[in-house]
Amino acid sequence: MSKKLVIFDLDGTLLNTIGDLTVAVNYTLEACGFPLHTYDEVKTMVGNGVLKLIERALPEAERTADNLARARSIFLPFYSAHNAEKTHPYKGIPELLEQLRKKGLKMAVASNKYHEATCKLIPHYFPTIPFEVVLGQRDGVPAKPHPQIVDDILSEVGVGRQEVLYVGDTSVDMLTARAAEVDAVAVDWGFRPREELASHNPLAIISHPLQLLDYL
Repeated sequence: MSKKLVIFDLDGTLLNTIGDLTVAVNYTLEACGFPLHTYDEVKTMVGNGVLKLIERALPEAERTADNLARARSIFLPFYSAHNAEKTHPYKGIPELLEQLRKKGLKMAVASNKYHEATCKLIPHYFPTIPFEVVLGQRDGVPAKPHPQIVDDILSEVGVGRQEVLYVGDTSVDMLTARAAEVDAVAVDWGFRPREELASHNPLAIISHPLQLLDYL
């Protein structure tokens, strides 16, 4: 069956956000008196939302409730103010989104980034793309890989699961698609190695955004 809706993950799929995330993580760690991390180290920590990112960034022995709360209170306002400085779309993503728009395909975003930041970044970087729904991590809603975010999008857009293609760069995304019973295409330009993605048997693993057109 041909697809009518493409649901995109955000970090590592549409946008390379690792620069701003690393700056915010290290700003937080320095303020708390903890060791800093490299870009490559932070890459391995993202995918499960801000709270999990902060927890993973803290030294293992310092992951107390008090430290997590303090770090979160530092990270969130800093990242909210500085999350569009080093971030940029991956090469080929603007062209892909424009092609999908011209073909009349519906598009949505399902991210584990907190909702406020997700809703800021999408129109900032893709102002001409008419996304049907843009959802980030919301209070009271389980994070991916729970399928609730996909279910909410399908309910709002009104398409069947067989008409959906989910696109992401991590195991979390592949597990989300499986839980939501929708087809998934993995991208290898993001934050996780190709081998990790292949272990989840996606419909395909692509290396350039325009290759996605072959699976619609």
